[in-house]
Amino acid sequence: MGAVPNQRRLAAILAADVAGYTRLVEKDTDATVAAWTAARDEVITPGVAEKSGHIIKFTGDGFLVEFPSVQDAVDCAIQLQEKLATSSLDFRMGINLGDITDDGGDVHGEGVNIAARLEALAEPGGICVSGMVHDSVRNRINAVFRDMGEQKVKHVSAPVRAFAIDANTAAVAAPPPVPEKLPAVDKPSIAVLPFDNLSGDPEQEYFADGISEDIITDLSRISALFVIARNSTFSFKGQAIDIRKVAAELGVRFILEGSVRKAGNRVRVTAQLIDGADGGHLWADRYDRELEDIFAVQDEVTANIVEALKVQLTESERSRMGVASTDIPEAYDATLRARELIYDYTAATNAEAQAGYRKAIALDPGFSTPYSGLAFAKCIQYTSGWSGADDGTLQEGFEMAQKAVALAPEDPIAHRTLGLAYTWKKDLDRALAEIDKAIGLDPNCSEAYGSKGYILTFRGRPDEAIESLNHAMRLNPLYSPIWLHFMAHAEFMRGNYEKAVELSEQRIRVQPQTDISRVLMASALGHLGRPEAARAAWAEVLEINPDYSVGQKARILPYTNPADWNRFVAGLRKAGVPVTTSLKGP
Repeated sequence: MGAVPNQRRLAAILAADVAGYTRLVEKDTDATVAAWTAARDEVITPGVAEKSGHIIKFTGDGFLVEFPSVQDAVDCAIQLQEKLATSSLDFRMGINLGDITDDGGDVHGEGVNIAARLEALAEPGGICVSGMVHDSVRNRINAVFRDMGEQKVKHVSAPVRAFAIDANTAAVAAPPPVPEKLPAVDKPSIAVLPFDNLSGDPEQEYFADGISEDIITDLSRISALFVIARNSTFSFKGQAIDIRKVAAELGVRFILEGSVRKAGNRVRVTAQLIDGADGGHLWADRYDRELEDIFAVQDEVTANIVEALKVQLTESERSRMGVASTDIPEAYDATLRARELIYDYTAATNAEAQAGYRKAIALDPGFSTPYSGLAFAKCIQYTSGWSGADDGTLQEGFEMAQKAVALAPEDPIAHRTLGLAYTWKKDLDRALAEIDKAIGLDPNCSEAYGSKGYILTFRGRPDEAIESLNHAMRLNPLYSPIWLHFMAHAEFMRGNYEKAVELSEQRIRVQPQTDISRVLMASALGHLGRPEAARAAWAEVLEINPDYSVGQKARILPYTNPADWNRFVAGLRKAGVPVTTSLKGP
């Protein structure tokens, strides 16, 4: 029996299409149509039925599905993308929860329109969902969500909050491979999970995250502790977790978890320290304070953990506790908002983060943290080539980092950021000196060890680079996939081209849209005498990024020895890739 004409209802809608379908048809009509038919009959139709979905219609290169629940829609999209990964076609999918009107033959309404617009925002092979969908399933789906911010979409008056899911990271919450058993450490080990936001306002999520990150930073500076990095602990954000399993996965004995409730000028923070071996509570407390006392709360949490774990502080560590970064809550708030944005690594959020850091600096010119943040954002803008970045962009970042160090000589983040700025100014000896200062002040800083490994490779010291990267990965077991590229780069510079290819392939599986790892792999394959595989990798580079420029990389990459860069170029030439750029000796 058909649907009742003009029936209105709330529904979860999945809209999908094939990326670049017209171009594919023009290139090879028969093969493209055959691939689309196989995907439709062998994957999409049975996959939708398995999740209780109703296919509203197939279009020339896409389909529209209605589901009885949001979870069914997201689960189905993830499973479809996993199974379609073997197809020659890349599908984009969008999911929305909203009102639809069923006229008996088709469905209409804002619920459908937004799903279609979200699909257009998704990357090939990816999934994009609305904020309402995200809020409904974020604690029930084992997936990584990336906040894309407010999006203006056609024919919809209000902006739509969007979140991206990469189907390649959806099956497991943490992208990189994790050893079954991590090496033991000879000191008390702890991981701080992201504190829950109990404010009743999703917009306050940044504040709860900021408190968690600052406590991680405070603990990380204590040399008698082994502290897991933010990137790893935040991979568990929004999930229902088993403390003992988390402790085993991160290779630590203790877990700190808590919550934050912010209302007006009042904030309530709860925290509890748990033994990961048996789940027993070692310490718990609640703090009800004025917002300007938030640094005192963080210090008290740190002090209570130190006492519970019977850790001895050095004199310098003790002197640093209780020193507030700023006494202007609005400056701290602006910094937290900016810091949350910087992790998205897009041109738009980078620009927004820079504005937030500038606001914090204007509110409190003596607060060092936003100077470090602005310097980091400028370095990212420069290396990514965003928003007309040039040498002036890098110089401003360098000056901001210098200012941060001048304001806070014992802040490891300031020294690490200055080290990165020196790196891109191609002064690698000073860069390493600043990174070593950061490690001396924060012996648990995985990012500093990762940066050191990255710099050492460009300095022509790949063996030391691998040692530093291995230590960084132990501190951050669920490390960013870019570290796989750093390790592949170091292996390449050792002449271990097979290992460089293996690590590059791992990174590509986790982040299919990477161009630079494919370039590195193409060069390694050229050196290995596998020109066909190398040219295939290069073709994928140009498909992902038609504007990729070897010349641009030659200008900005800070190789100390031009022969190292020329070896990279030589591998591409051996594969038959038309490259003319090289570096001349001093």
